[in-house]
Amino acid sequence: MCQTRKGKQYHFGMKMHIGVDESLGLIHSVETTAANEADITLTGKLLHGEEKNVWGDAGYQGVQKREEHAQREVNWLVAMRPGKQAQLPESHPLKQAERIKAGIRAKVEHPFLYIKVLFGYNKVRYRGLKKNSNRLHLLAGITNLLIGQKYLPT
Repeated sequence: MCQTRKGKQYHFGMKMHIGVDESLGLIHSVETTAANEADITLTGKLLHGEEKNVWGDAGYQGVQKREEHAQREVNWLVAMRPGKQAQLPESHPLKQAERIKAGIRAKVEHPFLYIKVLFGYNKVRYRGLKKNSNRLHLLAGITNLLIGQKYLPT
């Protein structure tokens, strides 16, 4: 694990990157990295290959231009940078499109709700990426069970 700086504040730790099914909200892939690694570098590991649409936040800007994704035939629906979006007037069609994108991307945040709030995961517990990664894989599996439970017939 490494440290990184966001603004003037330093953070030490790791990131959890997940790929989520857009219809059910289930986690299909989990990757963990040191805190100083960019989100865009793991895009290929988060996709399973059967996607038609890929929704990403502003950290994935320019992913369609990378050569490892040139062969993928998907719609890249990546969020606009917050600063650019704030400059648009309220009635602008792009601002409305960004709201629609944000609503769909919110499915990715629901598993983090379970992991962080329900299971109380807010800090790494172990020293080293491997042990913490194993713990997050376990929590992701349990999260899928809890999310999938609501789709079972009663």
